Amino acid sequence: MDEFYEIPIFPLAILPLPHELVPLHIFEPKYQEMFRDVEEKNISFGIYYTHEQNDDRLGGIMQLDSVLKRYETGEADILAKCVDVFLMAEFYNKWQKKLYPGGKVYPLNMLAPEPMSGGFIDDFKRYMEMKNVSDIDDDFDIHDIANELNLDEADRMKYLRLLSNPKRERFLKERLKYQKFILKQERENKDTFFLN
Repeated sequence: MDEFYEIPIFPLAILPLPHELVPLHIFEPKYQEMFRDVEEKNISFGIYYTHEQNDDRLGGIMQLDSVLKRYETGEADILAKCVDVFLMAEFYNKWQKKLYPGGKVYPLNMLAPEPMSGGFIDDFKRYMEMKNVSDIDDDFDIHDIANELNLDEADRMKYLRLLSNPKRERFLKERLKYQKFILKQERENKDTFFLN
């Protein structure tokens, strides 16, 4: 879908990456209403990244993955999965006569399959082996790698601004190199530090 459309919006100080599972505790009445609509109507919602440096107005398009716990108060603990990334065109404090906000968004279609270089895949597998994870299936994409590298919010924004896989791959190669260096240092120094 390469056009603007409107969805419920949950403004938060997090920026989800594609494929990421995000745990959420739903407690405010307006977001309880949003959660009911999302669950009953099986609709997507957006997590809009509220950081002041989000000049691009990026956010994640989310789908309810599972309900972990329901409370008598109407609160709930849920898992939501990021299925795409959006650019926010308009934000509405109240949306379609609801208590919760909404927005007009443009999806970036970041889940379109694109090949990765063999060297990059091999580097990632070596990194996972360094973390003692050896049973890696071949059914992963560049976003799974980005999630595994635990990027901070600034790096998440940089990554999501890159609109081609070769650029994303170059960006993640540097992060992967750094993570491998950290793991190597931890292993080499694990017996040289003593607690007082």
